[in-house]
Amino acid sequence: MADNDLDLPDYFETGSDEERADARRRLNGEGWNASAVVADCKEAVRHKAAGVSRHGGDLAGMAEIERLAALDPISYDAERDAAATRLGCRVSTLDKQVSSKKAETTLSEAVELCADTEPCAYPVSVAEVLDAVRATIKRFIVCEPETATAASLWVAFTWVIDAVQVAPLAIVTAPEKGCGKTQLLDVIGRLSRRALFASNISPAATFRVIEAKAPTLLIDEADAFFRENEELRGVINSGHTRTSAYVIRTVGDNHEVRQFSTWSAKAIAGIGRLPGTVMSRGIILNLRRKLKDEKVERLRHAEPALFEMLARKLARFGLDYGPSIGRARPDLPDALGDRAQDNWEPLLAIADAAGGNWPKEARRAALALCGAEQDAVSANEELLKDIRDAFDVERVDRMAMAELLRRLVEDETAPWATWNRGKPMTARQLGAKLKEFGIHAGTVHVSAYDKPKGFKREQFRDAWARYLDGQNCPGLNGDMLSPDTPLPSVTRSPSYNSLGFEVTEEVTEGNSLSHHLVQSPVEGEVTDGAGDRRKIVQSPLRSPEKPMFSGQGDRVTDGTPLSGEKGVIRL
Repeated sequence: MADNDLDLPDYFETGSDEERADARRRLNGEGWNASAVVADCKEAVRHKAAGVSRHGGDLAGMAEIERLAALDPISYDAERDAAATRLGCRVSTLDKQVSSKKAETTLSEAVELCADTEPCAYPVSVAEVLDAVRATIKRFIVCEPETATAASLWVAFTWVIDAVQVAPLAIVTAPEKGCGKTQLLDVIGRLSRRALFASNISPAATFRVIEAKAPTLLIDEADAFFRENEELRGVINSGHTRTSAYVIRTVGDNHEVRQFSTWSAKAIAGIGRLPGTVMSRGIILNLRRKLKDEKVERLRHAEPALFEMLARKLARFGLDYGPSIGRARPDLPDALGDRAQDNWEPLLAIADAAGGNWPKEARRAALALCGAEQDAVSANEELLKDIRDAFDVERVDRMAMAELLRRLVEDETAPWATWNRGKPMTARQLGAKLKEFGIHAGTVHVSAYDKPKGFKREQFRDAWARYLDGQNCPGLNGDMLSPDTPLPSVTRSPSYNSLGFEVTEEVTEGNSLSHHLVQSPVEGEVTDGAGDRRKIVQSPLRSPEKPMFSGQGDRVTDGTPLSGEKGVIRL
């Protein structure tokens, strides 16, 4: 009997319409092995008898998977082998199906918690609502006035997020435990739109719940898991601006490409600083531990109607003022950086809509909170600053890498002495960090015979101007050093101490060696050459102790115009 003449009555009677159509297509198609199709069909019949279709669409089979997903881990381990046999699948396949069902159930339950709030029936005064929110925060939380102001504006922002283009994070941080981080997060959540709390969350759960409900996501205990989870940080960071608030993943057995939204309000609480990329996208709400004489009420004793009524007023505010706040272009303090201006723009627009003292107080809070954040520089910025200090202290225009490293690690208050897992930073590590700024080590001439790898001051000027605190590079005592300012060398040649003078070496253009003979007011001390001096310019191969003047390139030149001053050497 030919393969395509095989009798398949059981299959075509019990199979679904989709399964029968699939079998016919495969039997009639060119290049298909009819025996293999028959084997597949017979396997489908066995699955059907066991209570599940090979396409996973059988209600009994799905019900079994839902039942297994509801079991506790111990009970599931006891039943998984027998359940896999009944369903006609491998245990590993069953595990994946049960895990997927558990995730779907958890997500569904979480989304149900993100309930919309019914707006109050009458228009509200924005200033009065913000005043009430701030008073409520100060009723339960010990914090600075600027922190309470910023937190109030951020709560209001969650109700107009659909109208704005930037979604700043609310970052609740404190130096130690017991400062009220979780308490403030709780207050913010009770007043925010579609609040959803989590003390731990995976990257996949984050973008899936945002796609499903766009909640205000409130993440606690971030210091325990957030710093080391780069994928989660990437998902959180992507939601900062509306245009980039998406991640792309493949889903299903067919690996279908799908785009998920990450656009939602997010508040994160943790001890200490979070990674810089997260901190720069947030409104920083710093807390401190309360003193014995600082009294606040316990949040668990608060009357539920308080938060319910405030939330309804905020919902009405979002309904009435959202479009106008989205169109607003508030005046932004010039003292704020570009990213800080982006973060504060929606909050300042809300303050301007409130009027009264709110515009002034909001800008004062922005400057105070951002100023404190800007004081905490990144490791790269600290490295650039310490390198600039090293050049300024020595007043040189070039420095060997070994000398620069020595100066960096000798500062016990800087991180470089323990940068390499408790050991000093290495030359390779220094070079790698500077490459991020486009600065590469090269051969530098520090003396006639010493040409090590190092850096020139001019290589850092652009990075200093862009990443430090000004467009110029301050020198010693706050003086500004221009690119054309000549800098004396600190490399010394053999001494003229017996005559009361010393010689310093300087590599000039063309790699020739210039010796500067200067009078020392104190024996053994080198002056800066700006006063009484004469230069002896000669070949690098000749000893400066016995200068020769052959008229063939060896000459005496004045360093500065002098006429009869004391201490001038006439050669």
